[in-house]
Amino acid sequence: MYQNGKIVKVLPEDTELVERLQKGDVEAFDLIYNKYSGKLYAFGLKYCRSRAEAEELVQSVFLKLWENHKTLNKESSFKSYLFTIAYNDICKCFRKSSYQQQFIDKSLIENPNSSIEIEEGIDYLFFLERLQHIVSLLPEKQRAIFVKSKEEGKSTREIAEEIGLAPGTVDNYMSEALKFIRTRLTDES
Repeated sequence: MYQNGKIVKVLPEDTELVERLQKGDVEAFDLIYNKYSGKLYAFGLKYCRSRAEAEELVQSVFLKLWENHKTLNKESSFKSYLFTIAYNDICKCFRKSSYQQQFIDKSLIENPNSSIEIEEGIDYLFFLERLQHIVSLLPEKQRAIFVKSKEEGKSTREIAEEIGLAPGTVDNYMSEALKFIRTRLTDES
């Protein structure tokens, strides 16, 4: 397309890109990345404390996009979908930082002279970070079931009803998730 005497490349509409992405089209993924990564980075930079965190946010959004590319809904707003993922990741980051700070503050208030307990607390926080990273590597269904069980405190029956699976299937997913987590923690130790 020509505009002001120059050739301008016109990107396909989001619905077309989503259709192509659903089929595993890597070029469509690249086009989406080029179209939205800068906007997501700017969005993340507004709320994150550093450029590195904003970059990590963009990578996380596009990783989740690729993991879920087969189940995308081309009828809903794709831009909203991406920014909702980013928003949820930012909220998780804030909650995590808040919990960590509360833990450190509580440790300092209760035992201001106990550096050993503070070190143990920091080690515990480091462990939690590693665990959250490993959980993020789980396949989508395993991760969802693990989070519902361990973080939200739901029973196998509640999870099964919510997701629409048999309780035995939920237990199998949970067992596989725990096995994966244990293996990764052992390997990283």
